[in-house]
Amino acid sequence: MSEKLKVGILGGTGMVGQRFISLLENHPWFEVTTIAASERSAGKTYEEAVGGRWKMASPMPEDVKGLVVMNVNEVEKVASQVDFVFSAVDMSKEEIKKIEEAYAKTETPVVSNNSAHRWTPDVPMMVPEINPEHMKVIEFQKKRLGTARGFVAVKPNCSIQSYAPVLTAWKEFEPYEVVATTYQAISGAGKTFKDWPEMVENVIPYIGGEEEKSEKEPLRIWGEVADGVIVPAQSPLITCQCIRVPVLDGHTAAVFVKFRKQPTKEQLIEKMVSYKGRPQELALPSAPKQFIQYLEEDNRPQVKLDVNFENGMGISVGRIRQDSVYDWKFVGLSHNTVRGAAGGAVLCAELLKAEGYITKRA
Repeated sequence: MSEKLKVGILGGTGMVGQRFISLLENHPWFEVTTIAASERSAGKTYEEAVGGRWKMASPMPEDVKGLVVMNVNEVEKVASQVDFVFSAVDMSKEEIKKIEEAYAKTETPVVSNNSAHRWTPDVPMMVPEINPEHMKVIEFQKKRLGTARGFVAVKPNCSIQSYAPVLTAWKEFEPYEVVATTYQAISGAGKTFKDWPEMVENVIPYIGGEEEKSEKEPLRIWGEVADGVIVPAQSPLITCQCIRVPVLDGHTAAVFVKFRKQPTKEQLIEKMVSYKGRPQELALPSAPKQFIQYLEEDNRPQVKLDVNFENGMGISVGRIRQDSVYDWKFVGLSHNTVRGAAGGAVLCAELLKAEGYITKRA
């Protein structure tokens, strides 16, 4: 056990914090030793602090129940207990930026689920299978922060996981125009049906800030590292609508694509299902063996049947067909709180450890 890296969860009482804790139970490399949250939770055991608000399907891990929650604002105190932290704090963007950099400056690597640093030029925003080379900007970030070991890395928005990996697999066909409509689960808002009863049998055609993130973040993921910053790609042009639907977990996307080079359906499927990245090469603990699966049935992917593919870390795609206005269209599905949130951040941390960026504190 002592060989495992000691992990802190910042914002550990919220839904994403809970997902981190459930995913890290029995993790081969990482052990949750510290949980930090707001002042009102500090001093209570984790079980007391969460109370009846445990939102995961699996029970609260025994190992964390008795951990005394620390005050997330006592940065030096929390940082001294751990090798690195996952951040899922619920604060304003400016407060998140400030506190994540404060932890980094204590020589503590921060792997964040939050959006605050996604456009900080020297902070890598990673889908580990797509852009591991963006880790190179960490050295420039450390110079800016004046650190030897501390840095911030982030994962992207949950909704883009259902289509950005697919478009990446099709890069050689040069997609240049994309229309995507995402149908997003309520857990993306940190809710269950119990605490959001108005979502039952309802659809809300608005999720604040989501459409801009869905259109712009893939371009940053496909960008290049130049002069110590990430320069976003210019293409493809993406336009999105984001709709909240009465589903607990799982974001679905209906996507239309124009290509400069015309692929066949067989080529599209082959490129997708054979797509692999560094996590698969390194056989990282949370990496899906099959990153993207294709389902032949007309009525797939379905949330109920497919959201937990590869323990929620894989992407499911179906209904690839030619379109009368665009070239091709498809439906994608990803698990928004596993691949799209905590699980994606855990995979980032595994890659950062494997590549030597996260180590035991000396």
